[in-house]
Amino acid sequence: MSAESAPLTHSITLPSRPREPVQIVAAPGISNTEFRNAINSFLFKQWLKNLQTETGILANHALSLKRVLIQGVDMFGERVGFLKFKADILDKETGKKVPGIVFARGPAVAILILLESEGETYAVLTKQVRVPVGRLILELPAGMLDDDKGDFVGTAAREVEEETGIHLNLEDMVDLTAFLEPSTGSRVFPSPGGCDEDISLFLYRGCVGKEIIMQLQGKQTGLREHGELIEVCVVPYKKLWRMTPDSKVLMAVALYEMAMREGLLPHSEA
Repeated sequence: MSAESAPLTHSITLPSRPREPVQIVAAPGISNTEFRNAINSFLFKQWLKNLQTETGILANHALSLKRVLIQGVDMFGERVGFLKFKADILDKETGKKVPGIVFARGPAVAILILLESEGETYAVLTKQVRVPVGRLILELPAGMLDDDKGDFVGTAAREVEEETGIHLNLEDMVDLTAFLEPSTGSRVFPSPGGCDEDISLFLYRGCVGKEIIMQLQGKQTGLREHGELIEVCVVPYKKLWRMTPDSKVLMAVALYEMAMREGLLPHSEA
């Protein structure tokens, strides 16, 4: 086999398993640059870190990571946005592999915006083109973290302004996922069987005149230069849970209702 056709490989050892080297291999079609970007990306490093935490799947030494096959790399500018790989993780007792296909996209934020107007509470949503499901989806304003700095609150506020045009005061936002037990990481996982995405869900409550509600309804927003085609939709909160298949909406509603029932929410000025 020539040097040009030989698969790209790299070997690493995890701090928790210094005597168990892990082979990282590039699938056919992955360039050297893509391979290096994948290995050095925040997404891949965070995944390796997650494996070794107290609640990680390698914590009790019953499982072992042997090999990772890098299958796809999508760049967002100069950073890795999406990463697809397959991990060979073995059950030491049986020698069998556990399911290990991973679509890595990292942490994200979403925010439930509730506006009270003339005695009625409204939720502010966005309607977007979602190619993976082939549909327009009514959902919470949401976005991915742009880096590994962990600025969840700032990212949430930025996404809301980009997608709805509403400017939010950071001090008025409530982290709903912070009410979860610490063992959860205070995040929600919408599809942990195939995707690493974890979401922080925030709440914002305000009081506005009816004219603001009317101005928001049907507003066209989004960063068109990034291909975002977004329409703002305002719906009565009492109907929200039945109006969308978006899991972020349903999770946020559940957390909000339970937090209210337990008296965990700060007093609203609305």
